[in-house]
Amino acid sequence: MDAIIDQVSKLATTADREARRHLIASLRKLADSLEDPIGTIHRYGHIDLEKAMIQVGMDLGIFEYLAEADGARTVNDVAKVTGADPALIRRILRYYNTINIANEVSQGTYVGTNIAKNLNKEVTVAALGHYYGIVSGQYQATPAYLKKIGYKNPTDETYTAFHEGWNTRVPPFQWMSEHPEQLAHFHKYMALRRQVELSWLTVYPVLEETKGLSDPERALYVNVGGGIGHQCAQFREKYPEIQGRVILQDLPATIEQALPTPGVENMAHDFFQPQPVKGAKFYFMRGVPHNHPPHKVKILFANIKAAMAPDSVLLVDETVLPDTGVGFVAASIDLTMLGAFASMERTEAEWRELAESVGLELVKTYPYNEIDNECVMDIRLPKAL
Repeated sequence: MDAIIDQVSKLATTADREARRHLIASLRKLADSLEDPIGTIHRYGHIDLEKAMIQVGMDLGIFEYLAEADGARTVNDVAKVTGADPALIRRILRYYNTINIANEVSQGTYVGTNIAKNLNKEVTVAALGHYYGIVSGQYQATPAYLKKIGYKNPTDETYTAFHEGWNTRVPPFQWMSEHPEQLAHFHKYMALRRQVELSWLTVYPVLEETKGLSDPERALYVNVGGGIGHQCAQFREKYPEIQGRVILQDLPATIEQALPTPGVENMAHDFFQPQPVKGAKFYFMRGVPHNHPPHKVKILFANIKAAMAPDSVLLVDETVLPDTGVGFVAASIDLTMLGAFASMERTEAEWRELAESVGLELVKTYPYNEIDNECVMDIRLPKAL
């Protein structure tokens, strides 16, 4: 058995990101196949405890201390740094040993693991602040919500598991704007999770598409629903030589927090209203349509279509689900969209159908992060016959 584990460990050290993801999925399937009913009971029965104790660890700074420590640390070391009762810290670290956040190297002595280091990353802190601060409430409400609507596929964005869980009638983004700490978590997570090497800019032929453009007054790139402007900043940094305006659009509360990027105009705009910027070369959306059910996406697409010039391109940067074998992350986000917005992740056929329903044409799909099914879709006005 030890030899097999050593072999897998060696494989993991040389595998690339995609191979590691497949290895983890295979090992988890194997572990699940070995589990007895008692194991399943405790694994799912205590799942909320795991989340709760991770939050406690973040509040106390335990992960930061373990991740940055040079070697093992004792219970008393951790208690002194955090100011918590040593008896409590002993029980917490004992639990962390069971969920692989810390390894117990001797009695009362622990060393942080890879997971402790992951939990200390800025992106993880922002992401779990978002998930624990907002999304967990809708997850808890989902069973009662689905029962209440008769287990139909949700299509009404004005009444979702989010509304049920937080006892509110306002949409999620408005709710976040009324809770600035949560809005900050969301924007920080959205910004930090975008790895530059995993971007639509690595696959889409921007230079080819903009060849011959020379009007500095024409809108070159309009980021619709672009948050605080990280995508605009990346575009302008990569293509400073291309003539034209780069414009960030989002709701007023978000634009107030927008980055002051040189060469980027920040514009307050509700994308369910007519698009004020006419004839742009690129209208770009990242992770926007998946927040909305089909009837709302049709309004969004139609508003952009009405503003497009013959050579305009609507670039939709989204998850494009495979027809079979959808992975854990994509399937989880799909159900998260269900609970928050009565929306969904979509296959290429479903994206194509949405585009065609408002008189647009999905010309080509460019995958750039195949592990997570992330692609940018090139959508245009149909060519005249």
